[in-house]
Amino acid sequence: MNYSDLVKQINAKRSMLCVGLDSDLNKIPPHLLKLDDPIFEFNKVIIDSTANYSVAFKPNLAFYESLGLEGWKSLEKTISYINERYPEIFTIADAKRGDIGNTSKMYAKAFFDKLNFDAVTVAPYMGKDSISPFLEYENKWVIVLALTSNQGAFDFQFMKDEYTGKQLFEQVLESSSQWGTKENMMYVVGATKAEMLKEIRQIVPEHFLLVPGIGAQGGDLDAVVENGATKDKGLIINSSRGIIYADKTEKFALISELKAMELQNEMAKYF
Repeated sequence: MNYSDLVKQINAKRSMLCVGLDSDLNKIPPHLLKLDDPIFEFNKVIIDSTANYSVAFKPNLAFYESLGLEGWKSLEKTISYINERYPEIFTIADAKRGDIGNTSKMYAKAFFDKLNFDAVTVAPYMGKDSISPFLEYENKWVIVLALTSNQGAFDFQFMKDEYTGKQLFEQVLESSSQWGTKENMMYVVGATKAEMLKEIRQIVPEHFLLVPGIGAQGGDLDAVVENGATKDKGLIINSSRGIIYADKTEKFALISELKAMELQNEMAKYF
């Protein structure tokens, strides 16, 4: 998916909502467990229930890889289902990969060629040659971890260079923004760090930001949009648990739809 198609979908739906498919066998409605592939069946219902309000779906790879081969099969079926039924919706492999060039080339092949995701999250610690293989694909995106929402972000991401005075996340943004463009590179910025978005926009004024942490993690939607939105909106705002685990009964589809609708309605006021 290219930049203009993503912006067009956001404006058409008046939404920046990404639904995170952090699908856990221990948390999905119990009545699904008797099915042959409960994870896929759960995902399918969530996707159908929220697609009208969402511009992106983001499977978290850990939840699938932890189940071995069966989990990988569930992931393959999930991404195929989205691509076939909702080709306009942006798909993100939340994989947080990042390795030397040859290995990154294989990761890119897995997520872009084999699974046909639109984007994959990557860790930038190993530098440009670990990111470049992902950028070789036309109309595909790399989403670089910049400033995350977890408490451990304070361990390294705010460390200052003694010579420049710049914090590590600022150096990541400045350097990596030279490797790609707003057409193929995004950044992860946690919603719980919304107060930093104005500073981040000084460095990357036009790139899309993937913002996790709305909902269960306590992120403030108004603060995120006020500080981080661009003329093209420039935000993909993720909610996972607050939508997909809002109910564990046989009415979970309806409740998830209502939760997605509520968030989309909140977002619509910014259009």
